[in-house]
Amino acid sequence: MTRFADAHNDLLYEVAYRAHVENPFGRYWLGQLRRGNVALTVCPISAGLEQLPEGGLRVALTQCGGFHRALRENPDDLVWARGAGDLAEAERSGRIALLLSMEGTEPFGYTPALLEPFVALGVRMVGLTWNRRNPFADGLGEGESDGGLSGLGRTLVDALVDRHIAIDLAHASPRTVDQVLGRAVDGHVLVSHAACRAVYDSPRNLGDTQLTAVADAGGLIGIMPHPVTLGVDGGAATLDKAVDHLDHAREVVGVEHLAIGSDFSRQIVRSGALHVPPDVIMPDGMTFDAAVEEFEGPADFPHLAARMRARGWTAAECDAVLYDNLRAFLDRVLDHHEPSTRPAGAGHDHGMGVHHAHRH
Repeated sequence: MTRFADAHNDLLYEVAYRAHVENPFGRYWLGQLRRGNVALTVCPISAGLEQLPEGGLRVALTQCGGFHRALRENPDDLVWARGAGDLAEAERSGRIALLLSMEGTEPFGYTPALLEPFVALGVRMVGLTWNRRNPFADGLGEGESDGGLSGLGRTLVDALVDRHIAIDLAHASPRTVDQVLGRAVDGHVLVSHAACRAVYDSPRNLGDTQLTAVADAGGLIGIMPHPVTLGVDGGAATLDKAVDHLDHAREVVGVEHLAIGSDFSRQIVRSGALHVPPDVIMPDGMTFDAAVEEFEGPADFPHLAARMRARGWTAAECDAVLYDNLRAFLDRVLDHHEPSTRPAGAGHDHGMGVHHAHRH
């Protein structure tokens, strides 16, 4: 059975929201990941919708605590991907690798130096923006202003490159994308979740020039099977639409630069953990809990593989896009970080989470 790697799953929203529940990760997400044979998941801290900077920092730390709690409560199923060898350890032990990322740098306020404590907490990937302008960069939701990096943003990008933290350009404005690519020449750059503007003209999608620029920098493009990025056929977003975007991206940049970033939202929204922001980029009439048919959560990853094979993708191409490329990209990032400290042969890392008392 094909293994899957996901460059962007916002599950920490729900894990943090359900902090009063015993083992919320195990209860609401682990089974889905296992059924879908998902072996590697990037889990973003997403705090950009909160009041800056204190509100965003508080939410970010709460979600980070949920991440470490998941590791502590599910040691037989999870590996914390924070340093060299962790992805190989996950494969060896048959556990799922979780990597902590940030979707938006709003929790830093105006202090780039706050990167360092988040790196200590395990962050290995940072997206500069979520659609909006923040003190570091413009997001793509700013429209015609299309600003790029601020002075603080240039300082932060240089720090990310120096610390070998992957830079995620999803949600960034076109000028921000260009300026980061010009500055992070030796950096690890990707777009974790987007699609192709040539197939569906959404601000969330990348034009061919941007696809090529990311690939030329040695980066990855995580194609996002979500109605926001795919467009719809007869009122529904389908996996065939997702493969249309994969087909186009393969033609432009080649299989070796492609991955998948799911951005599953249906379960998270319906749990009450995530509400519709006023400036979300979404077609008229689309609800915030929209999902692609047969791709509502991690258990549905095999449906995507089957659709790709039915459309003529070879087994080797499917393996590359669905697992190998993201695994190799993150391995290159983690090779710059110290190996995790665990007793030889023990295999378990219980994380750094704070105990959550049961609330009544």
